[in-house]
Amino acid sequence: MMIFEDLIPYDTAHIILGDYLKYHYQYKRITKRAKIRFEKRDWHGMQEDSRERVSLYRDCVGATTERVLNFLGGQALNADTWRDIKIMFLEEITNFNSRNIAETYFNSVFRHSHKGLSVDEESMFVHATATYREFKSTQPIYHTLYLTRPFNFVIRQLFAFFRFKATFEDLDRDIEYVCQTLVEKLEELDYRGNGRIEMLKSIFFRNKGAYLVGRLNVEGRIKPFVIPLLHREDGIFADALLLESNEISSVFSYNRTYFLVDTDIASETVDFLRTILPTKSMGELYNSIGFEKHGKTVLYRGFLRHMHQSIDKFILAPGIKGLVMVVFTLPSFPMVFKVIKDKFPAPKKVTEKEVKSKYELVSLHDRVGRMADSHMFENFVFDKRRFSQELIDELMELTPSKIKIEGDTIELKHLYIEKKMVPLNLYLEDANLEEAEEAINEYGKAIKEMAAVNIFPGDMLLKNFGVTRLKRVVFYDYDEIGFLTDYKFRVIPEARDYEDEMSADPWYSVGPMDVFPEEFPRFLIGRREIRAIFLRLHGDLFTPTFWIKTQERLKRGELVGVFPYHQNLRFRRKYQPNKD
Repeated sequence: MMIFEDLIPYDTAHIILGDYLKYHYQYKRITKRAKIRFEKRDWHGMQEDSRERVSLYRDCVGATTERVLNFLGGQALNADTWRDIKIMFLEEITNFNSRNIAETYFNSVFRHSHKGLSVDEESMFVHATATYREFKSTQPIYHTLYLTRPFNFVIRQLFAFFRFKATFEDLDRDIEYVCQTLVEKLEELDYRGNGRIEMLKSIFFRNKGAYLVGRLNVEGRIKPFVIPLLHREDGIFADALLLESNEISSVFSYNRTYFLVDTDIASETVDFLRTILPTKSMGELYNSIGFEKHGKTVLYRGFLRHMHQSIDKFILAPGIKGLVMVVFTLPSFPMVFKVIKDKFPAPKKVTEKEVKSKYELVSLHDRVGRMADSHMFENFVFDKRRFSQELIDELMELTPSKIKIEGDTIELKHLYIEKKMVPLNLYLEDANLEEAEEAINEYGKAIKEMAAVNIFPGDMLLKNFGVTRLKRVVFYDYDEIGFLTDYKFRVIPEARDYEDEMSADPWYSVGPMDVFPEEFPRFLIGRREIRAIFLRLHGDLFTPTFWIKTQERLKRGELVGVFPYHQNLRFRRKYQPNKD
């Protein structure tokens, strides 16, 4: 006969399982609202749902952890008990359609229950228990349409699969635009009659857009087939047809807000997306569809595999050293690692708590394609033999409270991991004039697009921005970030006399949130010819007028639409160039 102690692991596993199921259905409830938000043009509601869904995981894990600790009492830190809990939890989720996400939820509860503990392979799902996939759905997750002429019948059927409680502005026109763009691509691919379109049944919602996501299979070659939909007062309309991986790579970028997309078997959706986004990692794709915590798990598993397959050493990241972070990298791995220093030299006045809050702010905010996503890890263990001595010395000197060395291991108490980019200042050193102009234009656009979503970067030096594979410029240094509407943009008052002009100190009052845009040219860009390009393209950033007008729009509640694909791909640019 079982005694009560034998039931403890079983009951604990079911506490976690029951709370996971509640979380998962709350997650789906929020996600399913996106379609209604889009139909009603409720853009503020869409943003609120995005933030709520990001916070939901943390809140649910926190509540589950509290319940588990109260239930376990004195056995809360017993290793044997937790190994039994893991075994029983695995038995219950083996045939789940969201098994991988459930494993990650379990890991989160374990980590929250064991503060300060590094990864425990026996008590956590560190490695995938079988394969990263669950099982195939009983019904296909996509619609299949065979490419038979005339194509307008095929495209009309495609749109018929996705119904909205809102009218299209001009569906016949949109079908014609899609057909024209498709015909151009088929001619390029030398189409001979053997092709089909496969469209995911789930619609991808974000900000003011809805995306019909699919793939074009022509003579065995796979191309993306993505139709962004927008909804204005006159109705819904197709804005473009995206047919190249690079065109949709930015749509699914790590520097954008996660999609609200209803999916039952996440791994199957990720499998589909990988066929049209071959340069994206699995972790990035899980992030993009809203499972960012599991994306973090997949990133960590990929890191472990890479460490077994590589021999190079971690080194300090190239470029100008920051005042707040020690940044290091493994040359063969596409990520960078950032550790907050114990002390910040002048002129930095932020605290470590404030720096962490800035990163939290970015995780909840619309990143608008201009702010890098980051994953925070605690008690991260490395092989000491893979660290350069220079890096060890730097960490010991600048982050002594966060590094622990024991034998052949280095444990870092707290760090952030971000996608690796080329620092903009280093990129410009080797860029020709054409490349420099493109990058500087991107730099100005990045600042303006962040301003449009109420973000002021604070420290706008070139070294705090990176250049991506697709030559987009992205901000990644958040220690001085703030809401644009909190700042006061001013003109420097005229000097009263010669003594004022020669004084090392300002002759006018300066408040803690005062910003003087006319000072930007002095410290943002050193090279004269590049500064001249920036002044020509984005000189309005050097006056308070731009900033104040943007603040006024934000205070009126305006939400600016920022397109995650090139403007030249928009149908209104291609087929109605004189309309906008």
